[in-house]
Amino acid sequence: MHTEVLWIAPTCALLLGYLLGSIPFGVLLTRFAGAGDLRTIGSGNIGATNVLRTGRKGLAAATLLLDLLKGAAAVWLADWLFPGDGMVAAAAAFVGHCYPIWLRFKGGKGVATMMGIVLALHWPMGLVYAAVWLGLLATVRISSVAGMAAAVSAPVGGALFGRFDLVMLVLALAAIVLWKHRENIERLANGTEPRIGGSRDTEGGTGDDVDANALPGG
Repeated sequence: MHTEVLWIAPTCALLLGYLLGSIPFGVLLTRFAGAGDLRTIGSGNIGATNVLRTGRKGLAAATLLLDLLKGAAAVWLADWLFPGDGMVAAAAAFVGHCYPIWLRFKGGKGVATMMGIVLALHWPMGLVYAAVWLGLLATVRISSVAGMAAAVSAPVGGALFGRFDLVMLVLALAAIVLWKHRENIERLANGTEPRIGGSRDTEGGTGDDVDANALPGG
């Protein structure tokens, strides 16, 4: 009986994280604003970059912020309701964003949600993540490169800050971000990945960050 009780809190944290993470804010906001079904626009991705292709900069900014906040909220709520299970909720929220059951498991690429998670788990790591992401958006001006580099910076930052308890988790999340960007990686190898502010390819964004010319950071 005691062993069964031990599973209750982690299971609840997992469900909480997944349900929060799987809220498709980009799809909901564009639909409520009358901008159509985001999944039929541009790349079909549910993140802020694709929302920006509707021409609604405010909606894109709101999507970015809400995708970030849902990752952070999953960690904070789980730690409050189920102390010690914040990491379980973090992993579940990220998976929920990338593979939401409501959208037949076709979700975003996780960059913004991962930033929220990392900030909530250890804010200095989150600051490194944000600095790498925004810095590369402003300099290299390739959205996918900025997103992937930011994700990879998380486990590196975790090791540098001595948070080895978090390294394996954020390393796994970074691996999923890279996997979700596999088509972007192919275009980078072929030299066809578009730059921010240049001609836009329907598949060119990370799915989670936004045009640096339209929102803060650009």
